[in-house]
Formats: sequence, structure tokens, C-alpha cells
Amino acid sequence: MPNTESSKIIVALDFPSEIAANTFVEKIDPAWCRVKIGKELFTAAGPHFVRSLVNRGFDVFLDLKYHDIPNTAAAACCAAADLGVWMLNVHALGGRRMLEAASNALAKLDTPPLLIAVTVLTSMSSQDLIEIGLAGDPGATVLRLAQLSADSGLDGVVCSAQEAERLRSQHGDQFRLVCPGIRPAGSASDDQCRIVSPAVAMISGASDLVIGRPITRADDPIAVLKGIESEISDIFSAR
Repeated sequence: MPNTESSKIIVALDFPSEIAANTFVEKIDPAWCRVKIGKELFTAAGPHFVRSLVNRGFDVFLDLKYHDIPNTAAAACCAAADLGVWMLNVHALGGRRMLEAASNALAKLDTPPLLIAVTVLTSMSSQDLIEIGLAGDPGATVLRLAQLSADSGLDGVVCSAQEAERLRSQHGDQFRLVCPGIRPAGSASDDQCRIVSPAVAMISGASDLVIGRPITRADDPIAVLKGIESEISDIFSAR
């Protein structure tokens, strides 16, 4: 059994209510995975649910993607840190001053959480980016925003695993690459446009794999977690 520190899997708790999330969480173990709370569940269940997961031993990635004026974003990050979360994120499109304000505010804490930036949402295609004025290949935009995040003192970025190999070569082993859009073999793509398998993501340089519905909708989520962990272990043992 892996421990939380070695697990590469972050389970996305994309549930509409605390009751639904708790029903699923009772089926898993913090030794096998970390968990992610996004906007839907946080809005429905609130900060107390985040604290409850932390108290149950889960490393929590609070995925609220703060994007605001520098002072407000920094204050929000500190409030999130006070919940005991392991990692949180901001939007890189908030710009250098916002990124630096958030990073500097967390650096003053005794035990700061990891701070990463969202580059380009994995649901966005080239056409989506053109419509909002970001012409060109999504990968080029990801690289530019990742560099801005690194220069601003952040610990890593959220990115598609399709960009992970190049980001890893540019930023080294310590820069965290958190990759959503991961689908084990046989899983539906759902609303993700840029998806890859766990094996390909890890080979490409991903630090963490965010996986939601293939695990949360499974009859036996622990079995799915074990299968993915085994696939990941095989990759590293073969190297």
C-alpha cells in the first residue's frame, strides 16, 4: 500500500453535496490518494467540510482557482491555508503582481501549502482560446504562463499531460506538474479535450494525476486506485 506522500493520485470530489461526497469518501483511504475539492462542492459544503477531510487524514487540494486583484487573491490564499489544505491554486492569467502577492503571503506562514497556478483549462481547445483573444496553440500559452508562474515563486502549475514533458525539461524536477484530464484505459473522455492515460502522463513528467469520474463512479474505487497505482509502479520499476 502506498502512503499519502508517495501517492500520485488526486481524486476529484466533484459532488453536488456534502452527503454525496461523504458517501464516496467513506469508500476510500487517505493512504491511497489525495483529494481535490472544487468550486461546486466547496460552495455546497463550505470550509468545515475541508477541515473535516483534513482531520480524517486526507491531503486536500483546494481547487478554487483564485483570480482577483493582488491583495484579495493573497488574502484568500491565506484563508485557504488556515483550513489546513495541502495545496491550492490561482489562475496564472491573474498576472505577475497577483501571483507574487499570493506566493509572498503564503511564504510568511509557518507551514505554507503548495501554491500552483492554472495555465490553460484542459477543457479548452484552440478555438476556445482564439475566442478570448489568446490566439495560437494551447501548448504555447501553457509554456508562457508556466514560466510566469515559476518566475513569480509558485511551486508548479496545473497543466495537461500533453505539455508535461516540455515543462519538465524547462523547469526541472522540483516544479510540480499537476495534470487533470487523466483517463485510465476504457474510460469515457467526458468534457475533457486534452486527455492522456496515467502511464503516459507519468512518463511525460507529471507529478500528480487528477482523476475524477473513473474513480468516483466506480463500484469499487479502491480497486481502481490500486490498479492505477500498480500501473504507475510498473513504470518506475522498469526504469
